Amino acid sequence: MSEKLYLYPLWLRIWHGINALFFLVLLVTGLSMQYSDLNGPIVRFDLAVILHNIAGVGITLSYFLFLFGNVFTSNGRHYRLRLRGMFSDLLAQSRYYMFGLFKRQIPPFPVTKQSKFNPLQRFSYVGAMYLLVPVVAISGWALLFPETIVRQMFGLSGTLLTAMVHIVAGFFLSVFMVVHVYMCTVGRTPFSNFKSMINGYHESH
Repeated sequence: MSEKLYLYPLWLRIWHGINALFFLVLLVTGLSMQYSDLNGPIVRFDLAVILHNIAGVGITLSYFLFLFGNVFTSNGRHYRLRLRGMFSDLLAQSRYYMFGLFKRQIPPFPVTKQSKFNPLQRFSYVGAMYLLVPVVAISGWALLFPETIVRQMFGLSGTLLTAMVHIVAGFFLSVFMVVHVYMCTVGRTPFSNFKSMINGYHESH
């Protein structure tokens, strides 16, 4: 029999949905601009630019909601890295994902109200939300107002370097999203974790 834990309050579910929508728009329009084909674009270039900029503003505002929620609610505790024993915990969780999961072993770090992320999730979520997202947002705003970018850095065009940082960070966030969606299928059922973002309850084994 499964146990239900209320881990995702309404504000977090609303933020998650808005953030996912904006990110998908950024991903599709970003690919459209990066690999533009006048004969058969994913999204017409001029429209892709407009939608990308709108979604960029939207996801920035959404990010401030995330920060506000983590500062003023208990959700922030789930993003605190514990340095003591972190490497061994990451190794244990990695072994579980690579081997133990397929042997139906008990997870080394089961979900609780005090800790809804395992060490590998916490490490990757902190990296994505507190490193990659700010880098993408800051570089994106800089590209939106290119007059704010220094003309040259390290002997290269400042705008080119800013664009490269934006693209590389966006690529890693895209990889994170793909892995995130896949790992969401690893639950009590393939869809139970997705249902959690609708009703707020995590179903443990």
